[in-house]
Amino acid sequence: MDLIGDIIINMFCSFLGTIAFSVLFNVPKRFYICCGFTGMAGWLCYLICINGASVSTSTFFGTVLVVLMSRILAVWKKCPITVFLVSGIFPLIPGAGVYYTVYNVVQGNLAEAAGRGIGAIKVAFAIVLGIVFVVSIPKQWFQVNYWRSRFRGASENSDL
Repeated sequence: MDLIGDIIINMFCSFLGTIAFSVLFNVPKRFYICCGFTGMAGWLCYLICINGASVSTSTFFGTVLVVLMSRILAVWKKCPITVFLVSGIFPLIPGAGVYYTVYNVVQGNLAEAAGRGIGAIKVAFAIVLGIVFVVSIPKQWFQVNYWRSRFRGASENSDL
């Protein structure tokens, strides 16, 4: 398959997978599309970054985008950030890494299990760091009135 086809399939699957997780997470129906776009954007950011960075670094940048979008959508839709954050982060979770870690432990391949486990822990830490990085940004920065007052004040000062 060609590159464009792979990108479209990745977009479709991450969008639908995020919406499916939103259904399981009991997100109100009116937020499904926003949750889907949040998860899709994070996954596409991951795919773009994976060409030039490690899995954990790519996951960090994908997480930063998901949390930024979640904060903006939470203000816009007037709902808690967790509605979009928990659903949107779903495609970036290292589920396969954890599965193969346990599988290799059960099979007795401890060296392979250790490698997979460390990789899964790196991705988990990247997700945590991405969330902390964006959540530490002041809340008012995500509100339109804050920026209007800042630019209005700057334009009044420049007239002097």
